[in-house]
Amino acid sequence: MAGKQKRKLEDLSLDEFLQSGDIDSEGEDGCQEDAPKQNGLSKKINKKKDNSASADMDAKKRGKASEHKDQLSRLKNKDPEFFKFLQQNDQTLLNFDDTDSSEDEDEKKYHRLPTALEEAGDDDDVEEDDDGQKGSKKSKKSADAIKVTDKMVEEWKAALQKEPTARLFREVTQAFKAAVATTKGEGGGQCRYKVADSSVFNALVLFCIRDIDAAMQKMLNLKPNKDQNKLVMPSSSPKWQKNQIDIKMYLSGVVQLLSCLTESTVISAVLRHANQLVPYYLCLPKQCRLLVKQLLKQWSTGEETSRVLAFLALNKICRHKQEAYLNTILKQMYISYVQNCKFTSPNALPMINFMQRTLTEMYSLDTQATYKHGFIYIRQMAIHLRNAMTMKKKETYQSVYNWQFVHCLFLWCRVLSSLHPSEVLQPLIYPLCQVIIGTVKLVPTCRYYPLRMHCCRALTLLSSSTNTFVPVLPFLLEIFQQVDFNKKPGRMSKKPINFAVILKLNKVNLMEKAYKEGLIDQLYDLMLEYFHTQASSVSFPELALPTIIQLKAFLKECKVANYCKPVRQLLEKVQENSRYITDRRQKASFGVADTAAVASWEKTVQQEGTPLAKYYIQWKKLREKEIQLEISGKERMEDLDLPEIKRRKVQEKKAEDKKEFKDLFESDSDSDDSDGLKVKGKKGSHGSDDDDDEEDLSDLSEDEEGEDSADGGDDDDDDDGEDGDETPSKAPHPMSSSALMKLAEGGEDVVEDLELSDDD
Repeated sequence: MAGKQKRKLEDLSLDEFLQSGDIDSEGEDGCQEDAPKQNGLSKKINKKKDNSASADMDAKKRGKASEHKDQLSRLKNKDPEFFKFLQQNDQTLLNFDDTDSSEDEDEKKYHRLPTALEEAGDDDDVEEDDDGQKGSKKSKKSADAIKVTDKMVEEWKAALQKEPTARLFREVTQAFKAAVATTKGEGGGQCRYKVADSSVFNALVLFCIRDIDAAMQKMLNLKPNKDQNKLVMPSSSPKWQKNQIDIKMYLSGVVQLLSCLTESTVISAVLRHANQLVPYYLCLPKQCRLLVKQLLKQWSTGEETSRVLAFLALNKICRHKQEAYLNTILKQMYISYVQNCKFTSPNALPMINFMQRTLTEMYSLDTQATYKHGFIYIRQMAIHLRNAMTMKKKETYQSVYNWQFVHCLFLWCRVLSSLHPSEVLQPLIYPLCQVIIGTVKLVPTCRYYPLRMHCCRALTLLSSSTNTFVPVLPFLLEIFQQVDFNKKPGRMSKKPINFAVILKLNKVNLMEKAYKEGLIDQLYDLMLEYFHTQASSVSFPELALPTIIQLKAFLKECKVANYCKPVRQLLEKVQENSRYITDRRQKASFGVADTAAVASWEKTVQQEGTPLAKYYIQWKKLREKEIQLEISGKERMEDLDLPEIKRRKVQEKKAEDKKEFKDLFESDSDSDDSDGLKVKGKKGSHGSDDDDDEEDLSDLSEDEEGEDSADGGDDDDDDDGEDGDETPSKAPHPMSSSALMKLAEGGEDVVEDLELSDDD
């Protein structure tokens, strides 16, 4: 009866079927038990449902079909145009049969959720296969994995060198993935291969690093571009889509390997390989972002070689995909630079300088992006400075007077100097100068003279490279007026003060002799460098006149010969250069208003060389040599622990003599024991101030050394502790007074004399 009813329904047309009313709409549960009126077909379905479970499932399906047909009926009334469109274009959608699908097909096609969740037990990994057998997933995977051997690696290597194929490349990438997985203790994961021996791991990784790049180029038929500035993108190859999944797997493995390594030599080898694979990374954005993250980490925290290789890879990525990666990489590099500049020491200074130079190289790729970054970060520093000037609190001062702020100022001075001339970056010069000058004037005390030196050095660099006049000399000449160089130091110091790695001085430093000596050396260096940048300027005599007057006044007041020698030498060189420029100006036939003629005259004078420029070249060679000696770790004479002079023999001999001739000199008192044995540590007992350099720590009496140690303990407590490296082990000492005098006299053997003294 059901079959006849089914055939009758199939014979009806769609309109007759929808209007017949044989199948009513269902409820929410998909059943027709609650329908008040049912035809013969519905009754039979309900009857079969009560008799068997299979009929129940059939009724549910038919109920869903009737619901869908009822929806189509309503669609005909609500939107007849769309219903007509379906009749014309998709008859199968309307003329469907509710008996086409079966439960078995649905079960095969769709996954059915379990009726209840099972609790996790010891047999979580047990599964049943097609044959009804049960076993552990992990044990099954480990049993199926192929163990890589040295012989297999050699075979792969020979095959790839001969004729690389997609299948062979897939096997190598699977083995490489298994090897990389062992670095995180995963043991190979779901890979086809497993690497158990360390020798196999090393052989496989070394083979991939050396030969995979050439094999991929040969497999993809990539030919090198004649223009070296343009990369050949692997995505242009017709075989790229076929091998893309395997290449993506290999590139991800390289990044994962790079993140797990700790040995610097291995990291350098992988970075070289990653540099070769940059074109492949550029075709896969996700893998490229992961690589950039690891490269930034190596650039900011790795060893020296790793830093250079990471920078080369970052630069390569930015040069060929500026719009996608440049802004992000510049931002991350700047943040990493600021984080690494929080503390400065003699060991960290070369790394900070490297980051400055490489970051400047990255900013040179796009001046528009550089202007946006420079404007934001210079404005941010200006806001910190304004808050410090208005609020005048310790917290706001510390937000400016720290290493991060100073190094950021120097970075942007280097960027604007290196990229000059640039019309885009020219507007940033003035606000940067104002921020640096405001930093100098914020707390103009003696304790922050080192910070002032750093700011003056940054302004000198910016002024010389951008042809912009910046008044640096007043900040240096002010020190001659604020410091009393005639006052004798309150305590001796064993080591010189390294002004390159400190921002402020503590109270102990201000009382030491090394403070004034280092201050004179720093003033000499900075003033000489600034005058060298202006040595060929047509206005040099007028620029140097205030300095000449103030240096003469200092020489007239200062009575310490060791301080007067370098200042007198600097004064002589400045006066000599001033006379030279004046003589050349008198022979000129143009006026000051003729800017073109003035620029041409200055260029000619610079090419010919001025007396100050020639002297500066010789001084610079000697200065660089001393810096190299200090970097190499050679000990200076003042850093050596000299042997202590013992007078025990003399005292014992005198005691024996007195004991032997005790009867002859009974009137002598025991107070004679100390006659002539103790040497006072004061200058007055030795002579004039000219002999200051010849003083030794052994000249101090025990009482004076005790007082110094007591004072040091009190003064250390007053220090805020911001500069942990205020007393470094090695300090750059620009030049000894004897070397300066020889250089001023035009001697040729200054460097040789320095070498002899260092060897001694």
